[in-house]
Formats: sequence, structure tokens, C-alpha cells
Amino acid sequence: SEDVLSKDAGECAICLEELQQGDTIARLPCLCIYHKGQVFLKGHMNCIDEWFEVNRSCPEHPSD
Repeated sequence: SEDVLSKDAGECAICLEELQQGDTIARLPCLCIYHKGQVFLKGHMNCIDEWFEVNRSCPEHPSD
């Protein structure tokens, strides 16, 4: 599901950028969160969407 982060939450395991309050995120069923539609200095990041183009499991829980 898509949501807006209510507080800083560490690092996105896909792009390694910080997950910051106000970022748009995707929350997976395992409760892991990743950027969804963020803009950084290096460009537009749809981390979880791009990940799912090549892999259909959570980056941190591949066996789930």
C-alpha cells in the first residue's frame, strides 16, 4: 500500500537513501517500507516499483 511516512525510518534497502518524514512510501505485507515516487539529486526514484520489475519478493525477505 502507498502511504506518507510520519517519521524518519532509516535507510531504503534498495537505493540506500534515507527514508524521511513526508516521503511517499510503499509498505509491503511484511511491513518493510521503500520509497515510491521520490525525487533525489540523482533523479526520480520509484524504488519498489523498479525492484518489482525484476523480482516479485521483498528485498529484505526474499523467501516470504
